[in-house]
Amino acid sequence: MNSEKLSNRLEAVANNIPQGARLADIGSDHAYLPCNVVKKGIVPGAIAGEVAEGPYQSALEQVQSENLTAEISVRKGNGLDVIQPGEVDCITIAGMGGTLISNILDRGKTKLDGVNRLVLQPNVGSFAVRSWLIDNGWELMREEILKEDGKIYEILVAERGEPLKPFQQRNLEAGILFGPFLMGEKSLIFIEKWNQEKKNWERILSQLNDAVQNEETASKRLELERKINMAEEVLK
Repeated sequence: MNSEKLSNRLEAVANNIPQGARLADIGSDHAYLPCNVVKKGIVPGAIAGEVAEGPYQSALEQVQSENLTAEISVRKGNGLDVIQPGEVDCITIAGMGGTLISNILDRGKTKLDGVNRLVLQPNVGSFAVRSWLIDNGWELMREEILKEDGKIYEILVAERGEPLKPFQQRNLEAGILFGPFLMGEKSLIFIEKWNQEKKNWERILSQLNDAVQNEETASKRLELERKINMAEEVLK
C-alpha cells in the first residue's frame, strides 16, 4: 500500500469523503489517505494527526516526499487535539478499535463544531461507535463491510441528524450490534462475520457452563445467550 494505491478498506473510507471537504485524518500513520485524496483533487487540503512520534515522523516524511507540505499539515497530538473548532468539516478515523474511536470523539467533542461528516473504520467493536453516534446526535447514513487479507472491516458514515432514524424498523440492541444497513443487506461477508462470532460466543458459553457458577458467570451467560439468539434471528 502507498498513497497511489490504498488498501481496499482505506479506499472505501476515501470514497466517503465529500468532494471539497476540509479533512482531518486522525491516526494517519503514513498519511497515505490524505495524500491520496489531495492528489486526486477530492479535497483541497488536509490535516494528518498522529499521537506517537514514530508514525508522526512517517507521515511527515511521506508528505514531504510527495511535495504536499503546502496542502497537508502533519500534526502531533492526542486525537482531536490536533484540530481547532471549525477548522475541518470531515473527520476520518480508521484502523482502531471501536471503543478507542468513541473515546477520541468523546474527548474531542468541542472540536466537532462545524464538522458535517464522520467516516469511521473500526477494526473491532463497531457497536461502541454506533452507540456513541446515537448518544451524541449523529445519524448513521451508510455502512459498508469488506474483507481484506483475511480480516473483515466495517466502515460507518455519519452526519448530524436524527440518530435513531436508521434503527426505527429494527430492534435497537440488534441494530447497534449488527448495523442497521448491514442487517438489511446481509452480504456474504456479513454472514461470514456473524457466523464466526456466533461460534465464538457458543464456545465461551460452553466454557462458562463448566465454570464455577456465581452471579458474575450467570450474568455473562445470559448476555451471551441473548447475543446468540439475536445472531440466529439475523442470520435466518
